[in-house]
Amino acid sequence: MVDHSSAAPHAHQFDDIQQQHEADSLGMWVFLTTEILFFGALFLSYGIYRHAYPEAFAAASHFMDVILGGINTAVLLGSSLTVVLAVHAAQHGERKRLVMFLIFTIILGLAFLSIKGVEYSHKFAEHLVPGVDFQYKGPQPGHAEIYFILYFVMTGIHALHLLIGVGIMTVLAFRASKNRFGPDYFAPIEVSGLYWHFVDIVWIFLYPMLYLIHVYH
Repeated sequence: MVDHSSAAPHAHQFDDIQQQHEADSLGMWVFLTTEILFFGALFLSYGIYRHAYPEAFAAASHFMDVILGGINTAVLLGSSLTVVLAVHAAQHGERKRLVMFLIFTIILGLAFLSIKGVEYSHKFAEHLVPGVDFQYKGPQPGHAEIYFILYFVMTGIHALHLLIGVGIMTVLAFRASKNRFGPDYFAPIEVSGLYWHFVDIVWIFLYPMLYLIHVYH
């Protein structure tokens, strides 16, 4: 059943709800621009070191679990779909479907983090975490350690962003259950969806960069 009763009044500094919506969208795009610059610096660092030590990076990538990484890629792609469906439900005032798709998104996000936790535990067990106990049996261990530093830094920061996204979606799901969103007011769902899609896109770059080097090296 479609529920259109959740229109929210606009904040006092805006002339109307449309202006507030546009301001929310602009603010998120500005924020995402800073995030692109941040991750761009990480990608540039990775590219420089990979160009300098291509053989070591390709050899080290053999220690990545391609299957778990592939599963996580599918999980995030699925979460992008549930976010799109959540935005659509909010735009049409479908409260129950909105809550459902937000919960699905949260579950998929937690699934990704759980799988990533399993991967990290494997790296600890194999002594592939850079530091005092780093033990690498492949060629050029010093250069390989740089690869693993980049792996943990880039995937760790990405996981942190996803954890923040899960928190945001949890708050939105709670507010949606209280009928706070509808056709006249869905900007928080939409702009949070933009953030979630950005985090998913970052992973789409990280997966081949870190897991599939040996495939196309």
